[in-house]
Order: sequence, then C-alpha cells, then structure tokens
Amino acid sequence: MAARSLLFHLRRKSITTNSRTKIELKSLAFSSTSDALRNETLEHEDSSPQFPDDLKSRIFRLRLPKRSATNIIQKWVNEGNSVTLPELRHISKELRKSHRYKHALEITEWMVSDSELELSDSDYAVRLDLMTKVFGIDATERYFEGLPHDVKTSETYTALLHSYASAKLIDKAEELFQRMKDSGLSFCAITYNELMTLYMSMGQVEKVSLVIEELKNQKVAPDLFTYNLWVSSCAATLNIEGVRNILSEMSQDPNSDDGWVRYRNLANIYVTTGQLTSSGASSLVEAEKSLTQREWISYDFLIILHTSLGNKDMVDQIWKSLRMTKQKMIGRNYVPILSSYLILEHMKEVGEVIDQWKNSTTSIFDNSVCDRLADAFVEAGFTERAEAFRSLLIEKDDAVDESK
Repeated sequence: MAARSLLFHLRRKSITTNSRTKIELKSLAFSSTSDALRNETLEHEDSSPQFPDDLKSRIFRLRLPKRSATNIIQKWVNEGNSVTLPELRHISKELRKSHRYKHALEITEWMVSDSELELSDSDYAVRLDLMTKVFGIDATERYFEGLPHDVKTSETYTALLHSYASAKLIDKAEELFQRMKDSGLSFCAITYNELMTLYMSMGQVEKVSLVIEELKNQKVAPDLFTYNLWVSSCAATLNIEGVRNILSEMSQDPNSDDGWVRYRNLANIYVTTGQLTSSGASSLVEAEKSLTQREWISYDFLIILHTSLGNKDMVDQIWKSLRMTKQKMIGRNYVPILSSYLILEHMKEVGEVIDQWKNSTTSIFDNSVCDRLADAFVEAGFTERAEAFRSLLIEKDDAVDESK
C-alpha cells in the first residue's frame, strides 16, 4: 500500500513537473516571438533621437532586400503622414547610390501605383534601368512594350538603349536605334553616346563615325563625352589627322567651356608627344597584336575626359585598374596618367608614377619621352607645371644616384 501510494505521488509530481515545463516552454516561445517581432519593428521603426523617425530613415533601416519598401511607405501613410513625389525621388536616388536597387525599384512601384502622382519621363526611365538591374533585360523589354504610347519618349527609349548597351546586345541596340529614328522623336547627345559606347566596348570603332554622322544630320549638339568617344575611336585606329580635326572642331563649338579647353589642351599634349603618331604604330602592333592595345588607347582618352572634368578619384581608379591587367606595359602607357596628374596639379602622384615606371620590369624609363611631355606642357600654356615636372625628374634622378 505504501509502495502504491509512493508510485502515485511520483507520477503526480512528474505530471505536474512536465505541465509546468510545457507552460514554461510556451511562455519562453511566446516571449521569444514577441522579442523577435519587437526587434523587427525596432529595426525600421526606431524613433529614438539616434534614429530619426522619417520615411527615408525607416526605409534605409530595412536590413534585408527581401523586406518591402512599399510596406514601409504604406504604413507611413496609414499613420497619417504625407508622401511627396520629390521626397520619393530623393529616397530612390539615395538607394541607387547605395546599390540597393530592389528597394529603389519598389519606390518607383509606389510612385506608379499612386494615381495622384504625376510621373515624369525621367521617372519611367529610372524605373526601366532599375528593372534591368533587378529582373534582367527581358523583364525590362516587356515593361517598355507595355507602356502607354505617350510614355514611350526619348528618355524611356534611351533608358532601354542603355540597358542593351550595358548587356552588349548590339543587334537589339541597333534595331531599337532604328526604331527610335523612325519614331520621329527628338534625341539629345546622350542617346548617341550610348550607342557609341557600345561600339567602343565591342571593338567596332569604325561604326562610331557613322553615329557621329547621324548625330550631325539630326543637328544634335555633341557634348564633351561625345567628343571623347569620337576622339577615342580615331585614336584606336591611330588616325592622327582625325584627332586633330576633332580638336579643331571642338575649339569652334559654341558650347565650349573651360572643361573643354582643358580637354583639348590635354589631348593636344598626347598628340604632340608622339604616342599616337604613325611612327609609334609599329611598336604598338609588335607589343600586342590583339584588341587590347586599342582598349588601352581608349582608356587613355577616358582618363582625359575625367581629368578635364576634375574627377581625380576616377583617374586614380582607371590607372589602378590598368596596372592590374595582364597587358604588357610600355612607355606610352605612362604618358597619359603623368599628363593627367600634372594637369590636376597632384605632384605627389606624378612622383609615384615615375617611380612605378622606373621600377617596371616590362618598360624602360625614357627621359626623352618626359622631355617631350614637358615641352608639350609649355606649348599648351602650362609652363609652371612643366618646370615642376622637370624639377621632380631631377630630384628622382638624384635620389637614384645617391642610392648607388
């Protein structure tokens, strides 16, 4: 009897303990779920002074791409807040800068769905570009074809052309370009630049002149990048006379400004130093019988463009990228970057490039090239920078002598 009583007591205790454990586990699970929900809410709804409680801040606090920016906007509106078109455009732009393309695309989805907002052609163009980045070119094509006729403007056409050019789809780009011409719409230089950029990237430099011809027939004013692409195409085929003619045309362009003047001066320096002359063509061919040297020349003129615009960071990045390639470096590869840093008055970087050239295992440092470069700077009106360059060369030579 005592044994049965003890067994009953133990069973009862076990049941009580198990029940309590289950209750505790349920309580823990509920607590964890509540914490998770609370944390998720805080993740993009923290209104403490450290985290401003405005629409942009809430969207930028979304941690994962799978979370929806449209839900955040809807919740913001449900709370009685207003949403303006300029605000949405600004948030979308900032998201694109941060490469958060999905959330930026969701912003444009909200803009399209809100019948009270009057979208511009640029809004639709941005949406097309974002669709390409998020869903691919096929989705972009379908979306474009589904747009109302009045939304198929020069900007949206150019946005689709940009998508084709980025994907290097020449046939589709050319077909679309013909369709654009047949549409009767007016296009600016950016449209033609897109097609020329595609041809340059694919090595079909001979087609650039055809685009230029079309641009002139349509009486479209070229911009600085148009000239850059045109000059690059001539440089890639070592057409020096073509380069000189383009630079002469630039000097007579009514849109010419200080940036264009610096571009022309720098391009003239390259031509004057002889790196694009026919005498240098054989050495280029001997060094590499592939398209790579043409790409090098194109990069040289890309450096010119960013130098003329004062984009030192981009010049740094291009030079760094070129040095990381497997292409054999030759003397002429150092002239553009030296010229650019001299134009921008960054003498420290000039000294670094000289050291890189002198320490190169694939190219012998050539003092005569540096002398021609300094003379070219004097002829272009940069006397002080030419003298600073010569002084730096002497300083580097003295340093080498002392180390021996």
